[in-house]
Amino acid sequence: MIAVRPPEGDRHGSRQAGRDPARVLLQISDPHFGTEQPDVLRALEALAREQAPAVVVLSGDITQRATRAQFAAARAFVERLAVPARLVIPGNHDIPLFQFGARLLSPYGRYSEAFGRDLEPVIDAPEWLVIGVNTTRRYRHSDGEVSPAQVARVAARLATATPQQLRIVVTHQPVLVTRPEDVTNRLHGRKLAIEHWSRAGADMVMGGHIHLPYVRALHEEADVTCARPMWAVQAGTAVSTRVRGGRPNSVNLVRREADTTLRTCVVERWDHSAADDRFVCAERQRLPLAGLPRLTGRGSMGKGALS
Repeated sequence: MIAVRPPEGDRHGSRQAGRDPARVLLQISDPHFGTEQPDVLRALEALAREQAPAVVVLSGDITQRATRAQFAAARAFVERLAVPARLVIPGNHDIPLFQFGARLLSPYGRYSEAFGRDLEPVIDAPEWLVIGVNTTRRYRHSDGEVSPAQVARVAARLATATPQQLRIVVTHQPVLVTRPEDVTNRLHGRKLAIEHWSRAGADMVMGGHIHLPYVRALHEEADVTCARPMWAVQAGTAVSTRVRGGRPNSVNLVRREADTTLRTCVVERWDHSAADDRFVCAERQRLPLAGLPRLTGRGSMGKGALS
């Protein structure tokens, strides 16, 4: 991972000439509608207009308490972004907490009214293969999990990727944390997922949940098996008052680089600056990526495949 200093013009949101918007993805996480800040919301909409991403990913906790009014506000916000392709997955806050009948009988009913019944959407475009995974469970309060069946399904889809696609898996809960106090927030089933998704060709796993932004190399972690370079890309809370660890509201931009001789991408963290009343580029990291893995057959997970 190579840290790259943001150019001054980029820091304040201007789009550089020659950049192709089709090669830009915006990650928004944990907006927690019901606790959103109107000035931050407007600034994020301005950033989306300036950067014109081809894809927007919302990695869960769209609302604070899963009310219809909060989902309606979130849906209206996403529509205002006017991004051509969007992928939205639920977080634990998107299941009713205190309405026990709704939680038991229709946990995703209100979410589905706003964002559709597909809880694990996929974007398959020339530049991107983005696979959503529903890691929420109605019988868990905040913890998330990924089942062996989900791991296998995602791996099979990854195996269909083209060499040109950046291959991203989106979960709500993180597969990697950086602070001891967050260990209990890690995704249940993450070790199996990292092993098989890396073998199938994933480049990164995007997440949220803990409201802390960072990028870390999963292939450098001692407690997991990762067959190739694969990155954990975590986003902070985009617009909510529920900031954590002294961090401001933030989002991520992922850019495919025009130079195809080296397979890399750039992840940028954009922080909300109250002084500037806008999002500014705070950090840029260039991530080396691997080529497509050699598989034993189309959709195969190779040795150790799940049944």
